[in-house]
Amino acid sequence: MVYRADVPLACSRISLSYKNMINTESLKKTADFQKVYKSGKSVADKNIVVYVRKNDLNMNRLGISCSKKVGNSIVRHRFSRLIREVYRLHENIFNSGLDIVVVARNRAKEANYFDIEKSFLTLAGKSHLRKNDEVNNNEENTNISN
Repeated sequence: MVYRADVPLACSRISLSYKNMINTESLKKTADFQKVYKSGKSVADKNIVVYVRKNDLNMNRLGISCSKKVGNSIVRHRFSRLIREVYRLHENIFNSGLDIVVVARNRAKEANYFDIEKSFLTLAGKSHLRKNDEVNNNEENTNISN
């Protein structure tokens, strides 16, 4: 395994499974992906698109989609590992009971870990995935009404 100097040690050893994620399972079935695409909310930036839909469970389910247009299997698998690692490291800041699908855009193949992390966390804020975002929005609304 090659360790890069610009990537922190925790990020350079990427977990290959969902075992380390406490309240998360993977989204595997095509029908589940289609439900999220059709009835979920989407936000996008230059690297990724994030679809979010509420589920009836008390845990999140994470799905990662990366087409052959993005690159060969090595590039696609690297993207999946990066997304999984970003999610794992920040899992405690996300709300529960959501289906999340992350779709790679063509520019994601040139992106490093920090670009993917910044994109994912920014889009998580826009789609109100993070716990603090709902609290801040409620506080702002109560301040306005007073």
